[in-house]
Amino acid sequence: MTLPIPNGARVWLATGHTDMRKGFNGLALQVQETLRRDPHSGHLFVFRRRSGGLIKILWHDGQGFCLFAKRLERGRFLWPSPVDGTVAISAAQLGYLLSGIDWRAPQYTWRPDAAG
Repeated sequence: MTLPIPNGARVWLATGHTDMRKGFNGLALQVQETLRRDPHSGHLFVFRRRSGGLIKILWHDGQGFCLFAKRLERGRFLWPSPVDGTVAISAAQLGYLLSGIDWRAPQYTWRPDAAG
């Protein structure tokens, strides 16, 4: 599953753990008050449950808020330690994260030894 990430949008991981009972308004308020960012900016804000198996992504597409949730059947979403409140990652790293891959140091599964 790929998300429609607009050009120029940044992806922010909210370090630490989030109460996943929160919906649009609760997460937008957390972005504004805790993360000190504008929830209407068009950037993506990613939150993780304490157990690590569920994430939610909040973003404003210009017309309203969108909320995406994903739960892994096995494993956990890898998350930075709670140091600063937010960590910026690239759209490609978000793709790795959503696939359950270590977004901090993705590895090629195979590389050619020689051309031709």
